[in-house]
Amino acid sequence: MLEVYRNDERLTSHLLLPASTTNQYQTNDADLPEGRSFQAWDRARIEEWAVRMGPSAVSVIGKIFEAASIEEAGYDPALAVLRLSRRFSPTRVEAACALALQGPIRSPRYAHLRPILDTGQDKTGHVPDKPEADDGGYVRGSAYYAGGVR
Repeated sequence: MLEVYRNDERLTSHLLLPASTTNQYQTNDADLPEGRSFQAWDRARIEEWAVRMGPSAVSVIGKIFEAASIEEAGYDPALAVLRLSRRFSPTRVEAACALALQGPIRSPRYAHLRPILDTGQDKTGHVPDKPEADDGGYVRGSAYYAGGVR
């Protein structure tokens, strides 16, 4: 138990999580700010943000939630995509979403959209062709196999 005091007055107390617990928190609802200053993220709020960006962003967020085994597992990937609009304009993020949806990726994520935005592909609307893979092998000419005469 964690207790917070001011002089001799106890302000609050919290149950502590076990020492083996990682990446989790626990708080009392009474300690959260009142009004709209605190609002937990949920799917409806995330989708509302995506609607303000555009239809491609809505589609990407929908695909993220479809791929998640439970709804809460989609919150962080969806928010990562939407938070790209803090560094890039919402118009560019929407264009990157549209471009990513054209590709072979079933559920575009931050890792797919960030390179599109960094390289400016969203501005041109064109994904550069990937160079053919070089397997690093040595190819001998016809002269080698035919003894020079064919």
